[in-house]
Amino acid sequence: MHEETKFDRSRVTSVDWASYPILKFNEVPAVEVELVNHPELPPLGAGEAAAAPVAAALANAIFDASGIRLRSVPFTPERVKVATPSH
Repeated sequence: MHEETKFDRSRVTSVDWASYPILKFNEVPAVEVELVNHPELPPLGAGEAAAAPVAAALANAIFDASGIRLRSVPFTPERVKVATPSH
């Protein structure tokens, strides 16, 4: 994940795709989606709600793999190095 809104003292400085990069298609991991049919419930969308917990799930996976707890996205190599206990 590359997304990070940056600010200076007076405004947002992430104003274009160069300063606010998003994942490219070749960087996106494979995702399996299973839609559960519940015709008795009102239609409220299918995948939109899944976007919010993605960062938390990734942070937990990083913690499980490394013991490093990251609390701010994007999870860059620099942030991992800073969070590493030896630093």
